[in-house]
Amino acid sequence: MTFADLGLSDELLKAVTEAGYDTPTPIQAQAIPSVLMMKDIIGIAQTGTGKTASFVLPMIDILAHGRARALMPRSLILEPTRELAAQVAENFEKYGKYHKLSMALLIGGVQMGDQVKALEKGVDVLIATPGRLMDLFERGKILLNGCSMLVIDEADRMLDMGFIPDIEHICTKLPAQRQTLLFSATMPPVIKKLADRFLSNPKSIEVARPATASINIAQHLVKVDSRKKRDALRAMLDGQEVQSAVIFCNRKTTVRELNKSLQRYGYKSGEIHGDIDQASRIAELERFRDGTVNILVASDVAARGLDIKGVSHVFNFDAPWHPDDYVHRIGRTGRAGAKGVAYTFVTNEDAEAIDNIQKLIGTKIDYAPLPDGSGSDAPAPEEKRTKNPDRKVERRDEKPDDKRRDQPRERAAVPAPAPAPNGKRRSAPVEDGPDEGWNGPVPEFLSVGFTG
Repeated sequence: MTFADLGLSDELLKAVTEAGYDTPTPIQAQAIPSVLMMKDIIGIAQTGTGKTASFVLPMIDILAHGRARALMPRSLILEPTRELAAQVAENFEKYGKYHKLSMALLIGGVQMGDQVKALEKGVDVLIATPGRLMDLFERGKILLNGCSMLVIDEADRMLDMGFIPDIEHICTKLPAQRQTLLFSATMPPVIKKLADRFLSNPKSIEVARPATASINIAQHLVKVDSRKKRDALRAMLDGQEVQSAVIFCNRKTTVRELNKSLQRYGYKSGEIHGDIDQASRIAELERFRDGTVNILVASDVAARGLDIKGVSHVFNFDAPWHPDDYVHRIGRTGRAGAKGVAYTFVTNEDAEAIDNIQKLIGTKIDYAPLPDGSGSDAPAPEEKRTKNPDRKVERRDEKPDDKRRDQPRERAAVPAPAPAPNGKRRSAPVEDGPDEGWNGPVPEFLSVGFTG
């Protein structure tokens, strides 16, 4: 099957061909014809399977007919994070190059006045995070009663981030007669209830069992001492053929400290987390994409949906607190049919988290040794396991870290050696602070932006 068999317009097929695609993925092959037939859709597919194009392509053809009306967009795409929203906007620009469609991207980066001006001109599609859309609606700057198509993307991530009440409220402001598309990698009960309430006789499309990892990803657990995680990570980076890697941590303080540590050892690394402003986050992602840095240390803000080609390895420096996050973290590698490798560091305190991950994905993950031969056996079970605390959830774009109990002492600055040409480590400097840390309170923020 080719894209030409799906009923797309000639202009759209030309754009898809120029983008280098000719064969649709399973989710695209099943979803696109149904979307063009104006059916409601529930799409269940693991990350990296082409979900974005499965609704962007038919939406462009649908929007190509008719005209936009001032303050009344004809379609709405809700995304949980700014990065995902910007990524969808890039897809619209790439595939809609032969259509005259206008678009507003409501994420961080510019003043609200620029967004309002764009909305007053009339747009065909809004791509937004729920919080910013609610702000504009409550200020009377936008009307949604002309919106005939709604896409709720990464619905399970919306649940994790506390956006479900906002989404329910937004749905009540849209016309009752509309087409609704809901995409998610998992289908927890809350999302099922949301679909039952707001979708009309939807067609369910499932191309992979919920919460399964790609078969292209080789998954491994590595037993480590919690005090020697950084040593273990450097040994893995040096012992593997790492072209580019994303390293996930549970706390923003851990992201910052680990990145500084890697840089001191001569690795070409960068960082991304919720305390970094939008412009810096975009710049850091571009540095990673173009190879200026080949290691990206990240919090879970980068785990879902980001399509970064060529990531050879994912390292879970911290075992994720929630098992769903594991699926989305390792999904940064093994994309578009490529092979990938994922390693998760496991301490004795992580036993329950690993059990929950294996129950969710329905697969036992084998232990792999460190380059020195250690770490191939599972940690000894404790008599009483200590549960990891649930992360506090904010109803905006990022989850805050736990509050820090005591401020760390000032450390003397250690001069950083110049990176080695191949990105590998130089002679070991004096190591900096501990792996874990507490983060201070972060003021709640909401970011906005626009592209058209």
